[in-house]
Amino acid sequence: MSIRFDNKVALITGGAMGIGFATAQKFAELGGSVAILDRDVTAGTEAVRVLQSRGQRAGFFECDVADDPSVVRSLYSVRETFGGLDILVSNAGIQRYGDVIGTSEQLWDEVMDVNLKGCFHIAKSALPLMIARGGGAVVVVASVQTFTAVGNSAAYVTAKHALLGLVRAMSLDYAAKNIRVNCVCPGAIDTPMLRWAASLDSHPEKVIETCNRMHPLGRIGRAEEVANAIAFLASDWASFITGTALLVDGGMLTPTGGMGFQEGGTGAATKS
Repeated sequence: MSIRFDNKVALITGGAMGIGFATAQKFAELGGSVAILDRDVTAGTEAVRVLQSRGQRAGFFECDVADDPSVVRSLYSVRETFGGLDILVSNAGIQRYGDVIGTSEQLWDEVMDVNLKGCFHIAKSALPLMIARGGGAVVVVASVQTFTAVGNSAAYVTAKHALLGLVRAMSLDYAAKNIRVNCVCPGAIDTPMLRWAASLDSHPEKVIETCNRMHPLGRIGRAEEVANAIAFLASDWASFITGTALLVDGGMLTPTGGMGFQEGGTGAATKS
C-alpha cells in the first residue's frame, strides 16, 4: 500500500514557497487536488502555474490568515472550486526578532496574529468543511521552538509553544468527528525564511554553517523532507495518530548540551 490522495482536497496556508510549496507539490504528486492560500499573489500564482503545467489540479486563493474575513472568503472560494475539503495544512508563519523588553506590542501582535491566531482562523473555517466530508486530517507546522527556545525570539517562541496546545485541544474536540490533528516540528530548514534570517547577519554563510552543525546529521533540512512528514501524518498510514508532535529536526533536540558539547565535552573526551 502506498500513500495516495486521489479524490482528496488539501489546503495549504503559506503554500506559495518554502515548506508550504513543497507540501503542495507533494500532495499534488500523490494525486490530490491542492488549494494554495497565501498573501503573496505573485508567488502564489506562480506556484499554481507550476503545478498546473504538470497536469495537476491546483488553485490559488489570496488570503491573509491574520484577517478572519479574508480566511472566510478564501474558504468559500475553495469550497466553490473544489467542492469540499479533506486535509488542512496550517503552515503560514513569520519570524520576528526581539526579547521581551525590545519587542513592541505591535510586533508581538503581528507574530501572534499570523503564527497563532492565523491557525485558529483557518481551522475555524476549514473544520466544518471537513466534518461535512465525514472527517479528515489537520497538520500544523510548528517548530523545534515548540519545545525549546532561541534567544531574542520571545514572540516567535511563545507562538510556537502555543500551537501545540491548540493541536492537542483540537485533537480531542474533533476526534469523534473522525478528524485527526497533529503537528510537525522542523529544525532548521533551507527555506526563504531561513535565508532571510541569515541575511540579517554580516556573515550569512557562517550562520548557515552553524545551522548545519546544530544537527547530528550535519546539515540543515530540505523543505521536501518536511513535506514528506506532513503527507504521512495526513495519510491513512497515520490513521491511529492524533494529538502528537513529530520532530523533523535531523536530531537537533537529541544531544545533551548541543552539538558543541558533543564535539568537545565529556562525550567527545571518552571516545576511543
